[in-house]
Amino acid sequence: MPERLRITGCRLITPFQDLPEGELLLEDDRIVFAGARDGGSSGRSPPEAVLEAGGRLAVPGLIDLHLQGAGGSDVLDGTPEAMRTIARSCARHGVTGFLATTVFRPGGDNRHLPVAAAACRPPGGRPEGGAEEGADVLGLHLEGPFIAPEKRGMIQPDCIGPVREETLTELLRLCGGALRMLTIAPELPGALDLIRRLSAQGIVTSFGHSAADYVQTTAGLKAGIRHATHLFNAMSPLHHREPGPLPALLDGRGVTLQVIPDGVHLHPAILRLLASLVGPERVVLITDGLQAMGLEDGDYTYNRQPIVVNGGTARSRDGTLVGTTLGMNRLIQRYQGFAGCPLAQAVRAASFNPACVLGLQKRTGSLESGKSADLALLNPDFTVWKTWKRGRLIHERA
Repeated sequence: MPERLRITGCRLITPFQDLPEGELLLEDDRIVFAGARDGGSSGRSPPEAVLEAGGRLAVPGLIDLHLQGAGGSDVLDGTPEAMRTIARSCARHGVTGFLATTVFRPGGDNRHLPVAAAACRPPGGRPEGGAEEGADVLGLHLEGPFIAPEKRGMIQPDCIGPVREETLTELLRLCGGALRMLTIAPELPGALDLIRRLSAQGIVTSFGHSAADYVQTTAGLKAGIRHATHLFNAMSPLHHREPGPLPALLDGRGVTLQVIPDGVHLHPAILRLLASLVGPERVVLITDGLQAMGLEDGDYTYNRQPIVVNGGTARSRDGTLVGTTLGMNRLIQRYQGFAGCPLAQAVRAASFNPACVLGLQKRTGSLESGKSADLALLNPDFTVWKTWKRGRLIHERA
């Protein structure tokens, strides 16, 4: 007998519709109805459980393309337990899938990469050492090693190196087919050929940590870059005579743009400007989350370097921005407020748009009949009440 759950009395954001009186019907691991309340009723149907949402917000399972750690653990810890801790912490923020974001050390210790790769969920299978009880690890995202040293931010010098065949070969070997995104600086010698090669393999090449000018950025886009890592951060600013990468990225057809919408990494005025300049399909919200995500402010470390978290923002001792410890549920709320956009648009930027970046939009990223039952119910203050992944409850707030 199929297991059926009807979630009723919710504000449903699919995110293409915003229905104040919505309803969902889940059957096993699938959504069989998402729409207006009572619209999914039928005269004869299998027995079902009913959950009254009490006006809470129902959103698709959120997807974070840029997350390095959470709940006190980091991908760099290199243990299955660390990956499980991160995945469970993500579920508490309404996230049902994420890219484990980390670094590669040319000629150094990279034991964390096979562990992270083993935690990834293969198509139609279960992860070997991963996080079945939390959010899915959808793949690996490496920031570097092919980035500009002068735009490294908190990425350490031993995690940076020139474009070399032997480096790429070792990187791909350690990732074991789990590499889904690589942040790269297109101005580096050999970078354009590498972008073409990886793009042809279906790996997302993302502009970032780059000192490229406008011409070099345009060349990277022509070679296959279709994404940008934390737009505005770790790249050259806009200047009226030396435009830098931003006009090329903003004008680029089909280029999706990561933003950290905490109001610190980007001023609210920039978020409003961005929302007015590009279509709602191009903005992708990320956390750039660290081990302290979901924990209190205080002193932590990232890649053996001390950082300080204050107000959900992480900085190195010299003041360099490192990331945020705010969950994706909070960043949706901030993006809507700062950008002045409809809530559905903010939800889309954290669900359907990142699913499109990874080519997963036919399976997840929106609340539609036939799709995976990945969703979250948010309280009025945007805390997460419940999170489901493939119809399984993976987080419930007491």
